[in-house]
Amino acid sequence: MEKLLIFDYDGTIHETMRIYEPAFRSTFAWLVENGWAKEREIPARQVAGWLGMNSREMWQSFLPELPEPVQRKAAAMTGHVMAEGIRAGKAAWYPGAEEALDRLKAEGYTLVVLSNCRVEYRRTSWEVFGMGKWFSEFYDCETYGFAPKTEIIREVEKKYGPPSAVIGDRRSDLDCAKAAGCPFIGCAYGFGTSKELEGASALAESVRELPELASRLLLNNKI
Repeated sequence: MEKLLIFDYDGTIHETMRIYEPAFRSTFAWLVENGWAKEREIPARQVAGWLGMNSREMWQSFLPELPEPVQRKAAAMTGHVMAEGIRAGKAAWYPGAEEALDRLKAEGYTLVVLSNCRVEYRRTSWEVFGMGKWFSEFYDCETYGFAPKTEIIREVEKKYGPPSAVIGDRRSDLDCAKAAGCPFIGCAYGFGTSKELEGASALAESVRELPELASRLLLNNKI
């Protein structure tokens, strides 16, 4: 059986606020300019809280009164600006992420990403960061009609078998692990709250801790 680790991306590997906050604020300015929203202050903490949601959930949560076509356009605009930011070199992974992934690959793990992101974002991240060096595949939710991770993980299992663990920073990742019946490593350094990560098999305070935590779970016969 493969030692399969399913990674979330934003807040787990990618320090996403570097590009997400400017992209969101650009889209919000467009909404205000075109009369779809009223100008107001939106704290960075609130913006960070949307990371981990898929784009439909985010806009429905933030501005549910927006007509659906406008929500879709706002989501696409934000995603496109994020992809442009990646191509412009404005994006960054957490310090130590590459070294942690190197170690996991060396220890024989198969690594897959499952993210609530859009296709353009997935493709751009894969290319610019050279993610094929570590990951066998990157699953995005847009390809699956913005289905929840608890459903998309079934597609991962069909191809790779049952996961050894899910790694992520939000409640949706914990729910994903529960759906797969596997351990969950919560990333306390990400964008989720401590309450969201209650019930995790282990907590990482840094991306650098992930290989050790995965190995510890394996030795304890929990993987």
